[in-house]
Amino acid sequence: MKLQKITPFLWFDHQAEEAAAFYLSVFPNSRPGPVVRNTGAAPGRVGDVLVVSFELEGMTFTALNGGPQFRFSEAVSFVVHCATQAEVDHYWESLSEGGQPGQCGWLKDRFGLSWQIVPERFVELVNGGDAAVTGRVMDAMMGMTKFDIAALERAAAG
Repeated sequence: MKLQKITPFLWFDHQAEEAAAFYLSVFPNSRPGPVVRNTGAAPGRVGDVLVVSFELEGMTFTALNGGPQFRFSEAVSFVVHCATQAEVDHYWESLSEGGQPGQCGWLKDRFGLSWQIVPERFVELVNGGDAAVTGRVMDAMMGMTKFDIAALERAAAG
């Protein structure tokens, strides 16, 4: 695995390996990376997984089993840009399973990590330069949990 300049580093209590396997199962363009086990230099049991690396859609992530001191919050989230409604549906259903759906395309997965599942069409519509279209699309989005591209298109059309 090539080192990238900036790598998201995710702190888990003890589920780093489970989380990596879950994310690898959700994203089709993914691959596992190196696993570092505790040699006794870190707290915890010798031989337990300490750090797991994995790649999702060309981006490397590192997951640490660091203990229960820190939890994820909505202050940090990952946006998944989707080309189609089928893609929105796939990521929404997969990542929210065992987690918590939220408003406006946001969800928390079973590990508490926040994701935004956003259709590319939404970005196009709100950045199209027509304030009236942007307003209608934003109003429609505010009433959604999972994004509905057809409903956004209807809102854009007025």
